[in-house]
Amino acid sequence: MERRTEEVVGHAKAARVDLELWGGERWYVVQTLHHREKLAHSHLGAQGFRCFFPRFRKTVRHARKLREVVASVFPGYIFVIFDAERDRWHCVNGTLGVARLLTAIKQPVPVPAGVVEDLIGAIDGSGLVVLGGSLSPGQAVRIAAGPFAGGLGILERLDAQGRVRVLLNIMGGQVPLTIDRANLTAA
Repeated sequence: MERRTEEVVGHAKAARVDLELWGGERWYVVQTLHHREKLAHSHLGAQGFRCFFPRFRKTVRHARKLREVVASVFPGYIFVIFDAERDRWHCVNGTLGVARLLTAIKQPVPVPAGVVEDLIGAIDGSGLVVLGGSLSPGQAVRIAAGPFAGGLGILERLDAQGRVRVLLNIMGGQVPLTIDRANLTAA
């Protein structure tokens, strides 16, 4: 079991090195066809493009049952690296699974520096992005999704399954609430 963990961690480190920018390279956004992110990612990779398809683990509730699934951080979008001056980027639009490369005035629009790099830095040993990874107990947090979206509270406890306990500030008091870690941001 320990060897398998080392292999996964080693693979995640190798993926990070493969996604470093060199020279005039930048990150660009590719819009994919509906639920075709994996297909677009594999076909762009086969053409020699380095791509990043950020996914995370989330809890889904269906028919009163909770289960964990792996979902896209940005459904319908993946990121690709190329140098717009050097590389033949026009073929991205003709790739299987791709709807279009995001452009403005017939030129691809680069992602602002640091956005994709931060996502890559949040990859865990299994190759998934850990959202809200820099949270710590006692920290002020804001709920990003769900019925209490926008609510402020104090992070009380984190567990290994990605669940957190928050003391939510409601009507002058603090109410304990257990939610998924992915639904929190630092306040």
